[in-house]
Amino acid sequence: MQIENGIEATKIEGAAWRKSRRSNPNGNCVEVAALPGQGVAVRNSRFPSGPALVYTPAEIAAFVQGAKDGDFDDLLDA
Repeated sequence: MQIENGIEATKIEGAAWRKSRRSNPNGNCVEVAALPGQGVAVRNSRFPSGPALVYTPAEIAAFVQGAKDGDFDDLLDA
């Protein structure tokens, strides 16, 4: 199966979805799953069968580093 942006998250076979330990106790969070050789899939935990976004390892690395550097802190006040 071709995994691409917008694929129904439940169609990604063998995906081990996980979320941050800091996630909301009500389950409102983002979940991620490693894709063998293809990067990382991201989905909304409130809609587990909804669409998944797929990112390359380089895209995920850039996002994580940006988050660590505080590049998105202004969004917390939105």
